Amino acid sequence: MTHFLDIHTTPTDALRDIIDNAQAMKIARAGKPKGTPDAEQPLANHMVALIFEKPSTRTRVSFDVGVRQMGGQTMVLSGADMQLGHGETIADTARVLSRYVDLIMIRTFEEQTLLDMAEYATVPVINGLTNRTHPCQIMADIMTFEEHNGPIKGKKVVWSGDGNNVFASFAHAAKQFDFDLVFTGPPPLDPEPALEGLYTTVRDPDEAVRGADLVVTDTWVSMHDPQSARERRHNQLRGYQVNDALMAKAKDDALFMHCLPAHRDDEATSSVMDGPHSVIFDEAENRLHAQKAIMRHCLGV
Repeated sequence: MTHFLDIHTTPTDALRDIIDNAQAMKIARAGKPKGTPDAEQPLANHMVALIFEKPSTRTRVSFDVGVRQMGGQTMVLSGADMQLGHGETIADTARVLSRYVDLIMIRTFEEQTLLDMAEYATVPVINGLTNRTHPCQIMADIMTFEEHNGPIKGKKVVWSGDGNNVFASFAHAAKQFDFDLVFTGPPPLDPEPALEGLYTTVRDPDEAVRGADLVVTDTWVSMHDPQSARERRHNQLRGYQVNDALMAKAKDDALFMHCLPAHRDDEATSSVMDGPHSVIFDEAENRLHAQKAIMRHCLGV
């Protein structure tokens, strides 16, 4: 059984194969209408369950389109559609779904839900996001960086803002892909202790970004945060906004990334998001290609 649960639990050579295959599949589709089937149909006769406890735009659309392009069929399920962890155990749900589908992608809150699904499913499980990590996003980010600026090995990547789940997957990737990761953000929003040793911390954002090959940020607030938390986070993170002055400290050919959705002119200014360093929409597109390669990896097709 080949799951894709996290970057640090996937062998380095497999991660590299996924990136290379994603790039090859993207090139093969160049110029074709989005609904055109791939020349290869590796998911023909396969059914894929896409489970969303958390709302989604990019994850939902990219997985759904990717499965269809590769010849498979999808069943999209929300938390409201299921008894996931409420009227039925995750273990029993995993066992039942495995009788109906060939692959499960789940976007959920608690990491334990993902782990339980993978433990008891008899088909591969993909982590579409948990509160702790977001590995599919970072695979697309690595792919995007290398499209524009070549191999990421040895490069300097700077994360400005909250040490959240997306940062956690960047930290895992720093070790697997051998690049230098710098975190700059306020101490109350430091990454989880388990990630220590995978990155360095520089509190001054100007100093942190100096010489960076890639600058990354993410939204300061979650859709589930109460108003009091939103105000507190804005006060804590205001000094870590990615703006033109901060990007000027990075290398001339540095890239800017944001996993989206963004709160423009909060965590990053519109002038940066729409500026010459920004690759945010290439990054969003590459979710499709990276995840197609991840699904093929899991199914061995």
